Amino acid sequence: MSIGQAPPAKTRQEAVEQSSLAQIGDVDIDDVLDYVHADLKRLPDHMELYRRYLRQRWDVYELDFTQDVIDWRTRMSQEERDAFVAISSGFHHGERQVAVDLPVFMLGGTEESKIYMSSQIEDEARHTVFFDRFYREVVALPGSTVQEVLDASYPYVSETFVGPFGLLAYQADELRRDPEDLAARTRYGTTYFLWIEGVLALSVMKITLTYCRTRKFLPAYYAGFTATCRDEARHVQGGMRFLRDAVQSDPSQLREIHETLRTILSMNGAVSRRLALEALGWTPEEVRRLMIRQLSMKLSDVGIDLPPDIQQMIQRIEPELAGG
Repeated sequence: MSIGQAPPAKTRQEAVEQSSLAQIGDVDIDDVLDYVHADLKRLPDHMELYRRYLRQRWDVYELDFTQDVIDWRTRMSQEERDAFVAISSGFHHGERQVAVDLPVFMLGGTEESKIYMSSQIEDEARHTVFFDRFYREVVALPGSTVQEVLDASYPYVSETFVGPFGLLAYQADELRRDPEDLAARTRYGTTYFLWIEGVLALSVMKITLTYCRTRKFLPAYYAGFTATCRDEARHVQGGMRFLRDAVQSDPSQLREIHETLRTILSMNGAVSRRLALEALGWTPEEVRRLMIRQLSMKLSDVGIDLPPDIQQMIQRIEPELAGG
């Protein structure tokens, strides 16, 4: 699979929608990010998202990391390797965490949403295996089990939002006590669907995949993570539909979204470490603008208005936590 070739004949959105795993390495990550937002104003229903999942499922074991190993060992600098692992590790741990936590959120939904959510849980498990293979076969982190490889990348993770002591874990514990508590579901959904998936995850995808495409490195990672981003389009659309529907059914849920965003944005400023973003071709200011754009577009697309204090907090987003 090559990196950097323009998709033939089909429109860019058709290429994203229809590409097989063997073809998706030719798709530009910017087109996938556009695909994420393509249906946000319309917000497809759960059964439509489930049908799309059935069409777009991919086999993580079809990826061949042979060239990635060569690129990693002989073509990338130590600074590039360190930055790549640091910014990707939050995603690795986040995928594993939500594969475990999402069933609790699923319990409180409609039957249609439960059917769809079962597909997202399967996606998260597949993405966990994708990162496990990459870290094991390419990065050569030690470990013979999924947990051991997770433990090996744990030192790179900032536990602000993911991890056993992060905000999402706290909210999942709250939800376990009553899976049908709409306010608890809204708080969890705001943190996970809007912030972690809609801002942090998509920012990590843009940063790492733009690096791969520009340098023509890591073709199997590029294909697998681009397919992962396409999966995220369904997840973000489904999650934003939940938030929109929650507010429409109970306008007081808008207050829960606002309060959760205040918490998230306050925590985002608690920077304990700095990622070497420049090694991957990104300045902190570029990442800050990327994160602000991802958050603002989603809120605008689904019609969630923000009070002035949150708008001001958004302008002070810190890019160092883009890895989760």
